[in-house]
Amino acid sequence: MNSAARTLEPVNASEERKPELTLAQSDSRDTLRNCVRRSLTDFFRNLDGESVNDLYELVLAEMEIPLLEKVLEHTRGNQTKAAEMLGLNRGTLRKKLKQYGLL
Repeated sequence: MNSAARTLEPVNASEERKPELTLAQSDSRDTLRNCVRRSLTDFFRNLDGESVNDLYELVLAEMEIPLLEKVLEHTRGNQTKAAEMLGLNRGTLRKKLKQYGLL
């Protein structure tokens, strides 16, 4: 696996909890969670006094679109495998793909 590959690893090697998605970047690794935190910090810093509505939906869409794109790329467009990988049923996946104009 190359150094820029995404990997799933346990949060603590001795624990068998939920895996944490990490993004390897040369010698340092950063968690997806921290990338989201930094992006939200930048977002709020750049609001310049503007009000924000529907932030939850905005953030979900910003995360969900590239997630769906990359999983479909990984599965070479196989929606059944993509749905399984995402833990969704195929109908839900297709609904989301249509919602975001990815189908």
